[in-house]
Amino acid sequence: MASFFVMILNIVQILLDVAWWIIFVQFILSILISFNVINTYNEFVRSIWNGLNTVTEPMYRPIRRMLPDTGTLDFAPLIVLILIRIFSGAVLPWLYQMVSSAG
Repeated sequence: MASFFVMILNIVQILLDVAWWIIFVQFILSILISFNVINTYNEFVRSIWNGLNTVTEPMYRPIRRMLPDTGTLDFAPLIVLILIRIFSGAVLPWLYQMVSSAG
C-alpha cells in the first residue's frame, strides 16, 4: 500500500515539474512578445501562446483575485512558482517521510 502512495507522490512531483516548465516557457515567451522579438501575428507563436494561457490561466485566476491590481505587472506566475517550490521542497518530502514510516 505504501508503494502505491509513493507512486502517486512521484506523479505529483512530475506534474509540478511540468507546471514549472510551462510557466517558465510562458514567461520567456511573454518577454519575447513584449519586446517584439516575436509577435502573435505568426500562427505558430499565437497557437503556442494561446495553449500556454489555456493551461496556466486556471492556476493564475485565484491568485489574481487576491493580489492588488499592479497594472501591467502580473505577479501571479511568480506566486505560482513559489508555491510549486514550497510544495516540492517541503510538503512532498514530508509526505514521503509519512508514507515510508507508515508502512
